[in-house]
Amino acid sequence: MRLIRAQDYYGSWECKSGAELLADFIVTRKQRRAMRVIGDPEPDVLWRLDMFYTAVGLAIEERSGLMTSPMTKMKPVGASDAWCSRAGGWSLCRDIHRFGFETFRKLAEAGTKLVDDATAAIEAYPDVARA
Repeated sequence: MRLIRAQDYYGSWECKSGAELLADFIVTRKQRRAMRVIGDPEPDVLWRLDMFYTAVGLAIEERSGLMTSPMTKMKPVGASDAWCSRAGGWSLCRDIHRFGFETFRKLAEAGTKLVDDATAAIEAYPDVARA
């Protein structure tokens, strides 16, 4: 939520609660089915993807003391896949047009798992992580 609030240059989100700020990350099954998956992903989807992985990177920084930076790149063979780098490895994000989580709990669990996995890799290979 701190990251999203930092994007609010004009204070228009000041009165919004944390749940309201994170509501864009919740995509129900019904909403997923209604989303189009042809063509480039919508800008709001790319924003959600960027905010999520940037927040994960910041949490890894806080835990490990190492600087991180998320990196996403669309594959040239199709707009529906993206490679998302993260500390500790790579993951393929399928159906990027539908990026989101069914519940706030699943959002938190996904972020926590990525942070836990990355910090475990940093702890297991400290020389590589600090190189």
